[in-house]
Amino acid sequence: MAAVAVLALTASGCVTVHGERAVVPSATKAEAARALKEFVTAFNAADKAYDPALDAGRVTGALGAVNQAGMKSRSVTYPGGNPRHVPLELTDVTYSIPKKAGWPRYFLADADPNRDRDGGPRDERWLLVFLRGGPTDVWKAGYLNAVPAAKAPKLKRDGDGHVSMLPASTEKLAQRPDGLPKSYSSYMQSGTPPVFGDGPHSSQWRDSRRRTSNLPGISTQWIDQPLDTGDFAPLAFAAQDGGALVFFTIRTYERQTAAGGVKLPVHPDVKPLLTGEVKTSLTKERVSAQAVLVPAAGGGAAAKTEILSRLAGLTTAKGA
Repeated sequence: MAAVAVLALTASGCVTVHGERAVVPSATKAEAARALKEFVTAFNAADKAYDPALDAGRVTGALGAVNQAGMKSRSVTYPGGNPRHVPLELTDVTYSIPKKAGWPRYFLADADPNRDRDGGPRDERWLLVFLRGGPTDVWKAGYLNAVPAAKAPKLKRDGDGHVSMLPASTEKLAQRPDGLPKSYSSYMQSGTPPVFGDGPHSSQWRDSRRRTSNLPGISTQWIDQPLDTGDFAPLAFAAQDGGALVFFTIRTYERQTAAGGVKLPVHPDVKPLLTGEVKTSLTKERVSAQAVLVPAAGGGAAAKTEILSRLAGLTTAKGA
């Protein structure tokens, strides 16, 4: 999924002769709104045609990895385009724009999608993080996470309405943002460190993997690894309660091995991303982007990080 606008910062104070040192808003609200509009336009074009080239230049990081691989797969499975395409619409948008010096710069858009069911347990908000690497770069969408509307985070704002981003190495939170990819990878492997609250993206996901690890004739192993550099680096937005909304990424390998005489099934969506021949094993690589609420430091062992959303997608597959 994704896209974003080709926008230059205006002379409204966002760029100065020494803009790399000045603390300025990452974007104006008008620029952020144009970026979101371009995101929707490019996403709809790519989704309708199932053509990854139509939004390749507008995505990056975790969202880019998932989007481009998914579009590539579906372009083969549905060469005539998306037979069920419904244009995406995002309304009731709140823009959270931080002030910072230098590059890269970021902003967060919190929007109501037309792909949920309003007013009930399926009511969602989409959180989209946009990144811009330098003054000549375009805004690109790096994260897209759907969270329950009732749990949409309340961010801390200054008198001008700007939000604050916390350093990835901050000690003001129960968990350092730059440690979350490693901690989550370790937790999914062994259950430690026990810093994540129970739920569908933590304890229940681990239970599901255990239940399917040894099916008749097929054994499955998982390896989880942090993705935490460049456009995959964790991003933390300060919340009103002293905690933070943090976005981070991991990579997961799922390796299936067949016993003698057992044929491994290969889903049609996997085949376009497959290299090698599936004889006795199939290794699938997925990228997983998390949006979490990290409490403030000092809450003790009971202060768990809550995983609001996890967007995962197959990126490659290899047979052997």
